[in-house]
Amino acid sequence: MATDEEGVVGAKPLLDLHGVDQNLVEKMAFDSLVWSSLHGLVVGDRTAQRSGKVPGVGMVHAPFSLLPMSFPENQFNMACEVAPIFNELVDRVSLDGKFLQDSLSRTKKVDAFTARLLDIHSKMLEINKKEDIRLGLHRSDYMLDEQTKLLLQIELNTISSSFSGLSGLVTELHRSLLIHYGEQLGLDSRKIPGNTAVSQFAEALAKAWTEYNNPRAVVMVVVQTEEQIDTEGELLPDGTLLVGGQEIAVVYFRAGYTPTDYPSESEWRARLLMEQSSAVKCPSISYHLAGTKKIQQELAKPNVLERFLDNKEEIAKVRKCFAGLWSLDDSEIISQAMERPELYVMKPQREGGGNNIYGEDVRETLLRLRKEGTEEDAAYILMQRIFPSVSPTFLMRDGICHKDHAISELGIYGAYLRSKEKVIVNEQCGYLMRTKVASSNEGGVAAGFAVLDSIYLT
Repeated sequence: MATDEEGVVGAKPLLDLHGVDQNLVEKMAFDSLVWSSLHGLVVGDRTAQRSGKVPGVGMVHAPFSLLPMSFPENQFNMACEVAPIFNELVDRVSLDGKFLQDSLSRTKKVDAFTARLLDIHSKMLEINKKEDIRLGLHRSDYMLDEQTKLLLQIELNTISSSFSGLSGLVTELHRSLLIHYGEQLGLDSRKIPGNTAVSQFAEALAKAWTEYNNPRAVVMVVVQTEEQIDTEGELLPDGTLLVGGQEIAVVYFRAGYTPTDYPSESEWRARLLMEQSSAVKCPSISYHLAGTKKIQQELAKPNVLERFLDNKEEIAKVRKCFAGLWSLDDSEIISQAMERPELYVMKPQREGGGNNIYGEDVRETLLRLRKEGTEEDAAYILMQRIFPSVSPTFLMRDGICHKDHAISELGIYGAYLRSKEKVIVNEQCGYLMRTKVASSNEGGVAAGFAVLDSIYLT
């Protein structure tokens, strides 16, 4: 059940779905599809040939749950409270080049992708590149462990923290449905917390643009196909980045977190060019590396947080969120994982869903690595598997309403902007709830495993 985007759910289902009138469900499902069409809760339809080529053609509603998922208010508040601390932590870790290089030194020998990122990072260290303006748009993902009732962090995303736009729309959709049908369902629309992730992210980007201080410069979003940065990009002697003759103030990476985003040397040249420039990078290479699984595991070691954070109370709050995390050179844990593989997840250094190893495959992979005796084990970390509670829910996909048993996962967005010594923005800004069928290990919405959801505070 645990995944890269694992599950988090409130202790008890909101309402007994067996008792909900089928006509009411059909009415709500119809209304929700109309609402989605009117309010832009839509994505490109992969089955439509012209989708993505012609604006407004080939759209389908984003996958979503029909009703919000219950979640304990105290746990939600705690996750919101630690968001600014995690923002600060990423910034502090990013400034410690030696810590990043040392922590990832074994990983880089067996993971070519991480090695290339580290290579760019070490070039920046060599030229003593300083990022005066640092912008982070992060998302920390959690699950609520049913047994311990602890809210445990799955991962911290520092690059391409997706769904800030759609997550707020799902919140509005659920609020709208409860305003109309809440009385019949026995639910109160005011129990759905506000979700302004998209406007707060946009505001942080705008403030970074303002700090760059050239009204003619633009914000550039790097997306996954047909980028021309390598051919059209130019670095002026003073560090100014031009693309197609236009000065770039802020670079936002919507892509660049997975090896498939670099199909040739052209993309790596473009990444290096952007990194060398004085444009504000979201994220910079050091922020990107600070979000890797291996760094997450290093930070969970005793006395490591103290290296980056000063406030004892804040350190305790962050540590409370950490699930069990181990490197594969811990022979005691490896033996335990071989005995009880169902209690662990093996994670490679990869963003996005679909990369984790579960159950019997954990034992087989560990046995293979031990037998081969190579350094490939450095490409993975081992994590405690979290078991969230399972709730019945209605999932909407391709216009069809499915009833199923599901688990959910909570993501809390954070924005951070620092100009030299001055922190301009450090805030929690909205949330993402993802719900997926309980029988699925992986949890990516875009990958087709999950739906977007919102929270009903209990």
